[in-house]
Amino acid sequence: MISRIYGRLLEKKKEGVIIDVHGICYEVLVPAAIMQNIDAAVDEDGMIQLVTYHYYQVDPSRSFPVLIGFLHEIEKDFFERFITVSGVGPKAAVRALSLPISAIAKAIYEGDEHTLRSLSGIGPQKAKEIIAKLQERIGKYGLLQESEERRPAVKEDVFEEAIAVLLQLEYTKSEASSMVKTALAKNAALRTAEDILNEVYKQRVGLRDAEKEVRK
Repeated sequence: MISRIYGRLLEKKKEGVIIDVHGICYEVLVPAAIMQNIDAAVDEDGMIQLVTYHYYQVDPSRSFPVLIGFLHEIEKDFFERFITVSGVGPKAAVRALSLPISAIAKAIYEGDEHTLRSLSGIGPQKAKEIIAKLQERIGKYGLLQESEERRPAVKEDVFEEAIAVLLQLEYTKSEASSMVKTALAKNAALRTAEDILNEVYKQRVGLRDAEKEVRK
């Protein structure tokens, strides 16, 4: 069982990284919430160490090893707890963990289904199941300190401009603030009000589509 991997960061991909360990290149899946801080974890020699969750993906005709990487043990611990929810497998969890772990833990603890439904692949029923299964077991993860590298560096006036547009569209101040914060937490690359509002729209469309699938 591979519990850690240390090597040169060779390539960053959409859902993970390629790490060169003495000439052998390993593909490691990395949740988006962790990926946002990957660059800061690379040392001056281009080396990085990841804590890994190692499992075998079993398909009808084959099985193959999969590595999922984290920067800290507590992140891996949260992941392992998250996949105890029925129907949430390792790959689904990698896609779902797009917000900072502390934000997801807070949403679970507070029973915030809206935030959980903004996660990829998490519909209304699954959000309820996550809360029911984990609500009393995730307190310590809410204490995670999100580093400055993870926080979106967006100017205050851009933040307020995006909220102002949503207010014009007759959302309440609390709704607008929540939607903008969720968009920024999900995508650290947002820099303009237009970018933020596009991300808000994308998330709301995804949420409606997930709800339609549940109703089918």
